[in-house]
Amino acid sequence: MPDLPVPGPAARAIVWLGGAVFVVSLTIALAGFYLGMPPAPTDANAVGATLVNVFLFSAFALHHSLFARAGIKRRLTAHVPPYLERSLYVWTSSLLLIVVIAGWQLVPGRLYDHRGWSAVPHWTAVLAGLWLTARATQVIDGLQLAGIRQGLGKSISERFKVVGPYRLVRHPIYLGWMLMVFAVPDMTWTRFVFAAVSSVYLIVAIPFEERSLVEAFGDEYVEYQRRVRWRVLPGVW
Repeated sequence: MPDLPVPGPAARAIVWLGGAVFVVSLTIALAGFYLGMPPAPTDANAVGATLVNVFLFSAFALHHSLFARAGIKRRLTAHVPPYLERSLYVWTSSLLLIVVIAGWQLVPGRLYDHRGWSAVPHWTAVLAGLWLTARATQVIDGLQLAGIRQGLGKSISERFKVVGPYRLVRHPIYLGWMLMVFAVPDMTWTRFVFAAVSSVYLIVAIPFEERSLVEAFGDEYVEYQRRVRWRVLPGVW
């Protein structure tokens, strides 16, 4: 793909700052998940808190899903320079994720709290998820994912690459996320709701995402679906 028109200094500042906000929002989400979210008071309203959390994440998920569609992207680029389209998407998603974490309600109770040696398998799975996410992001180009490469007027890859964890499952970033959020050794109900709601969203989004990938890569992606059978969980789904 040829390089996009070279943006000016203001546009470059926007895309670099958007990339920084992208990283910060993910850091806040994971740090809040691991270090925050203490058990709620025992008299807290579990049903009410869960409903608020589902609403918050649904607002984030709706934007994430709608603006990933090709038709929405085409409408957006009618009003926004093409080199800023991805950055605008990243900006909005990142800010919405921060709002979700800031507004997340505490749900009373705890499923389990494993410490000492019993926590080692948990942290091993968390680290495996972190590695999967980092490696898969490297394959698809983190700068492109954050909208920085497009925002600098650089060519973006249109080649579908099947390397590393993409040989294991078709969505290794999603698998990495689920390992990171479900494998923690101290699982409060607040954490569990966050893990479950975010993972359900990813599962629901996969068929729509794969439809877009088939549109983008055609028979190449259909053949990949045939060769790599499992979407997220090897041997299961």
